[in-house]
Amino acid sequence: MGHTFLMEPGRWTLQGNWLERNGMPISVKGMTLVAWNRDNWFTMATKLIFPGSDRPEISLLYKGRLHEGERQYTFLLQHNLFGQIEGEGWIGLDTIVQRYWVLSDRQRRSGFETAYRLSNDTYYLSCGVMSGHSLTSTMEASLERQPLK
Repeated sequence: MGHTFLMEPGRWTLQGNWLERNGMPISVKGMTLVAWNRDNWFTMATKLIFPGSDRPEISLLYKGRLHEGERQYTFLLQHNLFGQIEGEGWIGLDTIVQRYWVLSDRQRRSGFETAYRLSNDTYYLSCGVMSGHSLTSTMEASLERQPLK
């Protein structure tokens, strides 16, 4: 697989815009760290901040497993605002697509993410959160790989 995001250990910066229902886009910045162990388990930690906004930061901690030779994986996610989340991902030729659902949630929240590879060091991320059948927020951002020190 030719993907560098998620498929290889690394540090990524994120910069883009967040949009909520009936709101104006707000700036979002963040950092993602990806690590792998020998048994094909990955962890991904992401922190999002909203400069110049009173919106609280978002922290996400993923743990997932990609079976050798497969293009699909499952993951668990701890979200600081939503709690426990389960999800699945598919690895395409130029995209990584994830969908997830919040466990034990009265609002029936779920979401999706698509990371499209522009180059080995740059991805375009588009994602959204739904409550029931309604889209409640979206984010579009660029992900750029940072050199490991």
